[in-house]
Order: sequence, then C-alpha cells, then structure tokens
Amino acid sequence: MNAPVPQRIVAEFAGTALLLVIVVGSGIMGENLAGGNAAIALLANSIATGAGLYVLITVLGPISGAQASSRWGCSLPISPHKASAGSLACG
Repeated sequence: MNAPVPQRIVAEFAGTALLLVIVVGSGIMGENLAGGNAAIALLANSIATGAGLYVLITVLGPISGAQASSRWGCSLPISPHKASAGSLACG
C-alpha cells in the first residue's frame, strides 16, 4: 500500500470496471454452457466470478488495498473508522 495516491485511485477504478466485466461475462458464459439447467449456470457463474475476483485482488491488492470497489474506497473518508489519505482524494 505504498503506491502513490493517483496510482491507487486508478487501480480502484480499474478493479471495479474489470469486476463488472467478469460478472457479466461469467453470467453469459454460465447461460451458454448450462443448456437450460439453472443449477449448472449458477455453479459456472459462481466459480468464474470467484476465480476472477481472486485474480483481481491478487493483482491489484498491493496497489489499491484490495477493496476492488471504487465506491467502497471513496466512501472511506466519511467512515469514522478507516479514513486514509488515498481515500480522501476520491471525495
């Protein structure tokens, strides 16, 4: 978490955008692979989303603090428990 503030902000927004792509893509993949079976679609969607989230946190975690959501990172200044200089740049 020693990255400069602008780099952490970019990592937060990139993590959020990539998470959106992963969730939508895994939903489409699950529907295509399931052949109408909702349980298989849900299982495929869950596994793909979990794997994608793991990769995002592993790659972007050291830069952004592993919140993987710009809304969460930008809400930290109003939280009395965890305000940091990096989150103050969002607000």
